[in-house]
Amino acid sequence: MKRALILLLFLILLSVFLAYVFQGRLLLPQYLFRIGPFELRFYSVFILTGVLVSYSLARKQAKRENVSLEQVDELVFYSVVFGVVGARALYVISNWKFYSKTPSEIFKLWHGGLSIQGAILSGITVFLVYSTVKKNVTFKPLQALDLGAAYLPLGQAIGRWGNFFNYEAFGEPTNLPWKMYVPVAMRPPEFKQYEYFHPTFLYESVWDFLLFLLLTHYRKNFGEVFSLYLCFYSLGRICIERLRLDSMYVGSIRLAQLLSALLILFGFTLYVLLRGGTIDVRDR
Repeated sequence: MKRALILLLFLILLSVFLAYVFQGRLLLPQYLFRIGPFELRFYSVFILTGVLVSYSLARKQAKRENVSLEQVDELVFYSVVFGVVGARALYVISNWKFYSKTPSEIFKLWHGGLSIQGAILSGITVFLVYSTVKKNVTFKPLQALDLGAAYLPLGQAIGRWGNFFNYEAFGEPTNLPWKMYVPVAMRPPEFKQYEYFHPTFLYESVWDFLLFLLLTHYRKNFGEVFSLYLCFYSLGRICIERLRLDSMYVGSIRLAQLLSALLILFGFTLYVLLRGGTIDVRDR
């Protein structure tokens, strides 16, 4: 009962806060504090918080599955390091026209600019390589991917609020009741005359949180949680990406939608093979 009241109070306060920000009555700061040239940005705070929360929950689940916590810690460390590298690399490559002229910006992660799909692809690679190469590993490759996929959406849901404080990753202009005010300085040049936009960061945060609830309650063969994550996260991304104004393109195709379609194809194929018994896995 006490937890329910605390949650209700939190949701009320959050709703009031969002209402003030979305109406433009409260402008958000981009940093928590500044000491000289150093800024602790909310973007970094939310990304780090998402990683830590997902990691702590995945670690508890790993313990229940008798997985070595030392190996989990090692795997997460490599995944985070290479995930950040992959996320930044894909973003920079996709925006090379800008970064080729301002190479000093490439390493300024606190200014934003991480591709979650780059992080996902890097993370999958790390999980598979580690599970295959590591001696005396206490988990199967698909089991490791399930652990990551079940709790990653919660980290993504939290991390998206970093975009909120950066006034980025918003969508096209709208007059819907939940429209979000964006300061003039943060608007794309061709949309300076518009004040309110789709809060696509919120759409994806809610979608990711619901996916987290689904996947943490789904327990079948190893690999199925991972395959469902690829399908459902990518499906949501395809729909939300259509609204965004900052999409990266390959020709006339949005890169995020293209990658999402490929991930759906891979995830669905893997799920069918697992359910059909084509891939030999043991039940949980």
